Amino acid sequence: MKTLGMALSNLVRQWRLINDERLKPLGLTQSRWITLTHLKQEDGILQHQLARRVGVESSSLVRTLDGLEQLGLVERRPCANDRRGKTVHLTPAVQPLLSQMDAVLDHTRQQVLDGLSEAELAELERMVCHIGANLQKISEQLGDKEGSS
Repeated sequence: MKTLGMALSNLVRQWRLINDERLKPLGLTQSRWITLTHLKQEDGILQHQLARRVGVESSSLVRTLDGLEQLGLVERRPCANDRRGKTVHLTPAVQPLLSQMDAVLDHTRQQVLDGLSEAELAELERMVCHIGANLQKISEQLGDKEGSS
């Protein structure tokens, strides 16, 4: 039997593969649509923070941002508080693409969650948030250990 972690990982992988196939006609690769999704949630985020949230190395994100910037969908700006840092912003030109992307992602989400009641979805969300909070605590503890070494 799979462990819970493996089962969750498999669900996420399958969900992403479906979204990848459905978003290809829009010219979106996995790295691009995931980056745009994170920017939609937090426009103007520091580039290194965005890399962490997307779950990639900074150098990989730079390649993705280069492509999005060439298409006029994002722009990087110097950070006011950190001369070395850059913030990443969505441009107005990305809005039609985001609307199309959201429609595809919403359709997939509805299909994936089909048959679950509102109460089941609320309980699932509560459990995922609880597990996420536990993981965040562990990450912070690991970060504290690295800093004190």
